[in-house]
Amino acid sequence: MSPTRSRRARRAAEPSPNNARRRSFWRAGVGALVAGVLSLSGAAPAQADTVRDLEYWLTDYGFTQAWTTSRGDGVTVAIIDTGVNGDVAELQGVVIGGTDVSGIGSPDGQTPVGEEEEHGTMVASLLAGRGTGEGNGVIGVAPDADLLTASVAFGLETGAEKTNDEQIAEAVVWAVDNGADVINMSLTRNTPDWPESWDDAFLYAFENDVVVVAAAGNRGSGTTQVGAPATIPGVLAVAGVDRDQNASFDASSQGITIAVAAPSEDLVGVLPDGSHVVWSGTSAAAPLVSGLVALVRAEYPELDAANVINRVIRTADPKGEEVPGPLYGYGIIDPVAALTAEVEAVEQNPLGSLEEWIRVHRRADVPEQEGSESTDDQEIVPIADPPPPRADSAKTLLPTPWTLSYITVPLSLVAGFGTLAALLGIGATRHIRRSTRSDA
Repeated sequence: MSPTRSRRARRAAEPSPNNARRRSFWRAGVGALVAGVLSLSGAAPAQADTVRDLEYWLTDYGFTQAWTTSRGDGVTVAIIDTGVNGDVAELQGVVIGGTDVSGIGSPDGQTPVGEEEEHGTMVASLLAGRGTGEGNGVIGVAPDADLLTASVAFGLETGAEKTNDEQIAEAVVWAVDNGADVINMSLTRNTPDWPESWDDAFLYAFENDVVVVAAAGNRGSGTTQVGAPATIPGVLAVAGVDRDQNASFDASSQGITIAVAAPSEDLVGVLPDGSHVVWSGTSAAAPLVSGLVALVRAEYPELDAANVINRVIRTADPKGEEVPGPLYGYGIIDPVAALTAEVEAVEQNPLGSLEEWIRVHRRADVPEQEGSESTDDQEIVPIADPPPPRADSAKTLLPTPWTLSYITVPLSLVAGFGTLAALLGIGATRHIRRSTRSDA
């Protein structure tokens, strides 16, 4: 978890470009990295009603309509992040339990820790914020859900007693033991592989019927491929789209493990001091999907985690793309359809089995056959970036192996020899003319 990542954001009231400052979100070092993109400016906080007006995803994606069916009541979502300040106006009474796994925070997990300590509170407000009155303040997509918080200190410079990998594993187990129905992880290792210590922790979550949602990461912060935990089989990995519902270039990533896409640009959240900020990144998209999962779990309490996930991905809008795809997964979330459509039941998690992955890939658990070559089974091949879209009319202009072998190369040779012959001819002509003039 070595690459740093930047975040992009602005205060939600007339930010000044001259005051904007960009900074790295988590410093380089071994450890999980939050998957948002944010930069803060020094402008004053916005008025609450202005903040609510900025929450375009509530109406554009149908969350407000979905609330007539479900608001997430009775569902508990654990946020494994930098800690959630439950004292801000929008989150009062929302956080029902917490812990600190870093060793430097408060026991209830509500003291933000780390270099960018505001991150967890911002995520929480997008997911289950209650607002500050009728039409005021940030309201989350699952405004009746309850939250748990597990504070993690990212990076080696924070003074944490345990590595990031150890903290994450411990936080996952704690969340399961304390009644989480959903776990939100707006963080990434920035590498597709994960430590073996995570195997048991995530298996524990899946075996206890918990839906795990993870951010895919952001190109703008150097994550050109999806990183763990979003690469773990069974995890609901979230990519990001812009205001036009196209794959975000900076505030998203891509890969074959992406499950769905959600808004990841110009999202407004609450800071630990109670002010508001506009930010971008899959860190912000993930809680929107976790909130949707909470709405589904509240409406269909009889469904297990596999069928909750299946309902979310099968009702997503594929945008005319083949699914699953590396940019949108199964498509862009559709909260109304997720709550009302008829979806055929499944018997296992459609996003894969971690248990099966471990059986195949963890060599220590699989005896090596005599004479077989030794390979590193734990290494995951990086996922290549998909080519940019192009018009059908342009496809024939691009070289293929056949055209290179039978057309392009032969034509190049002919052209080369033709050019050489022409140059020799020109030289010979000039030589003859000079000779003729000398004789005269």
